[in-house]
Amino acid sequence: MKNAFFILLLCFGIFSCKTSHKTFDTTSNELNTSQDTVRIANDNLEYEILIIEPGFNSWMMGRAKPEGYYSQSFLENRNTLYVNEWNNRVLQPQRFDPKLYELQIAYSASIDYGYEVNYKLYYYFIYFQMHYKQQLTGFIPRI
Repeated sequence: MKNAFFILLLCFGIFSCKTSHKTFDTTSNELNTSQDTVRIANDNLEYEILIIEPGFNSWMMGRAKPEGYYSQSFLENRNTLYVNEWNNRVLQPQRFDPKLYELQIAYSASIDYGYEVNYKLYYYFIYFQMHYKQQLTGFIPRI
């Protein structure tokens, strides 16, 4: 009886050590990348912002305050500060990582970009600061 128990235990141990076989679906990776591209455009003003940041779209859907929570003037003021600091860091690649700050952002406080653009741009800056542990201004990034 003891031998049968040990043989059963040995068989169970051998079958439970089976390695798992994991397959990767490349189409789901392409789908995730395309979903992480946020396009903000206004054809009347002839501008376009493309945010290609893995994880940003899902982060924004899960953590951002609903549209209308902040006023447009609040978002415009913060975006102006963030864009100015961002552009300063782009121009100083010896001080700041040029992989993080690649391109300047052409944002003018005198142009009314609308609420949606300011909303998404603001939350990109918050995401960027939290994800890469950067602080663009004296404001601590929070949601």
